Amino acid sequence: MSNRAQKVKVAVIQASSVIMDRDATTKKAVSLIHQAAEKGAKIVVFPEAFIPAYPRGLSFGTTIGSRSAEGRKDWYRYWSNSVAVPDETTEQLGEAARKAGVYLVIGVTERDNEFSGGTLYCSVLFFDSDGQLLGKHRKLKPTAAERIVWGEGDGSTLPVFDTPYGRIGALICWENYMPLARAAMYAQGIQIYIAPTADARETWQSTIRHIALEGRCFVLSANQYVTKDMYPKDLACYDELASSPEVMSRGGSAIVGPLGEYVAEPVFGKEDIIIAELDMKQIAYSQFDFDPVGHYARPDVFKLLVNKEKKTTIEWKN
Repeated sequence: MSNRAQKVKVAVIQASSVIMDRDATTKKAVSLIHQAAEKGAKIVVFPEAFIPAYPRGLSFGTTIGSRSAEGRKDWYRYWSNSVAVPDETTEQLGEAARKAGVYLVIGVTERDNEFSGGTLYCSVLFFDSDGQLLGKHRKLKPTAAERIVWGEGDGSTLPVFDTPYGRIGALICWENYMPLARAAMYAQGIQIYIAPTADARETWQSTIRHIALEGRCFVLSANQYVTKDMYPKDLACYDELASSPEVMSRGGSAIVGPLGEYVAEPVFGKEDIIIAELDMKQIAYSQFDFDPVGHYARPDVFKLLVNKEKKTTIEWKN
């Protein structure tokens, strides 16, 4: 895209969901989008599974070999508050992006809408400043116990989008530890690499700084700040939270530049809107001595095959 802006102001939202409540969380997201736009942001990024929540601390009554009736009730509550893309929720988010004049990237729990299926996915939705839903990315590999909640995405949702401010795309939380997934993003010329997460550990900071340095891109990482008292007390399996700490997620959202240095330091212990201005020339500066898909690549030695076909269980032939 020609005539790109040389600088762009971005916002990383560190906030909690209204847990298990899609409509209230969407309303909160709309308010935060407008607050970020008032601060001058043109790209606004939300955490992983912001709508209706990252179900931290819950097992939905599962143990190996069994599921409880109470867990199924909580599962249905989570399922019924998920986002069937597209739906009324995506319309509200798109309208908010349009009114605010921002590109919006937001994590949702997506309910498969194609065949009225029951499977949920951890997804990121992309909206342009006209409010159009550009596309989505589904998490390729849910981590550990997340696999009882979310299915696996496939190569058909690994997009990088051209915008007036640079090329944007996303990988979610620990799929950023998949070297080949990162390579697929670099190969698409990603410049603003979005990493929604639920990981508040110090080691996550090492991860996002490495990705920025490896990919010679800006990395925007958004996490939630969540306390136990934010959980609805009428969950059927609320007792599962008994041993959880009062601060369930301390945050750690941050923005990193293409030489691995912080543009905005990580924020812990509170909700916040993190604002920073990205100088896009810094990407070219950083590629002077390293470019993972250019002069530092060795295609004669290494090649990556990415299957972008949508996977289906059944193939119908005439």
